[in-house]
Amino acid sequence: MTDDRGHKIRCIIAGGGTGGHLFPGIAIARELEKRCTGATVLFVVGRRRMESEILRRYGFQVVFIDVEGMKGRGWKKGLVVLSMLPGSLVQSMRIIKDFKPSLVMGVGGYSSGPFCLTARLLGVPTAIHEQNSYPGLTNRLLARVVDRIFVSFAESTPYFKKRESILTGNPIRRELLSPPQDSLPSNDNFTVLAVGGSQGARAINEAFVKAYGILKKSGKTITFIHQTGQYDHKRVVKDYRVEGLEAKELEANVFPFIKDMGSAYHRADMVVSRAGATTLFELAALGKPSILIPYPHATNGHQETNARSLARSGGATVMIQKDLTPEGLANTLSTYMDHPERLKMMGEAARTFSRPDADRIIVDQILKLTGRVEK
Repeated sequence: MTDDRGHKIRCIIAGGGTGGHLFPGIAIARELEKRCTGATVLFVVGRRRMESEILRRYGFQVVFIDVEGMKGRGWKKGLVVLSMLPGSLVQSMRIIKDFKPSLVMGVGGYSSGPFCLTARLLGVPTAIHEQNSYPGLTNRLLARVVDRIFVSFAESTPYFKKRESILTGNPIRRELLSPPQDSLPSNDNFTVLAVGGSQGARAINEAFVKAYGILKKSGKTITFIHQTGQYDHKRVVKDYRVEGLEAKELEANVFPFIKDMGSAYHRADMVVSRAGATTLFELAALGKPSILIPYPHATNGHQETNARSLARSGGATVMIQKDLTPEGLANTLSTYMDHPERLKMMGEAARTFSRPDADRIIVDQILKLTGRVEK
């Protein structure tokens, strides 16, 4: 797809900080490439290693700007972060002038702020996608100047005062919907996927390992797939050894980061997870019942709001972290193991929460915004 002068679309997607921010951007990029012959997509992120590794694994071009988040840094570190802003704006200007984008899309995270602002000042069409029920500071500020605002949850709409937003849901990677590639072992046991996001979650890790031990001692046969996060992996492996797992089992089931998340989801009968928007919409698209443990320090409690949105549909059970105990988690898992009909109903309810066309809706709007027509 080109414009009336035959120019091919060139899109910059800015944002990141976690895999949850990047994966919707990847879904949008793939839909754009599928729809538009010769489309070129460039990702702009901060200098975290995880971000570049994810994007390069998916085959996308990536460049970096020097920017960090402000939240929770304290006033001294906050001043340092603010001092980086002029440099990040200059870097953003250079990237935009070199790449000459048709559009800049912000997908949340601190790196999208200076980049989208610079694009707007240079007259490049801009859009943002807010993934969570409570918009982050970056998107609340950018909403005043960008051309389009997309949101995953209806609950976030009131925060964009005097600006129309488009409810799309959260784009998900379509390979997650494909049959598994057998990269993870499979058996007939009740299988639980435990994941705290791309960076892990210690509270979930600790509770799940102990809950596994409780279930094992009670005679329950359970298989698990556990994403621990890079920093917690060695400790979790050690804790599982205390519960009697051998090296072969640990190697097959415990990972710092799961690259083939599609296989992990498909293997799982139930998922124990944080409640980031990307995770929720993936669970919904796949019809996976879940126990959600919202991150308690998320801005304005948005993960709890996210989780309760899915729970209201009947598609999840919510456990607040301050009330989380290994015994309580084990009891909840045991209940669903003993009542598969409840598990099935929860999965079916989760599917009603899904918005499978989010990426298509966003790309439709991008093409309208950039004036593209089919050739």
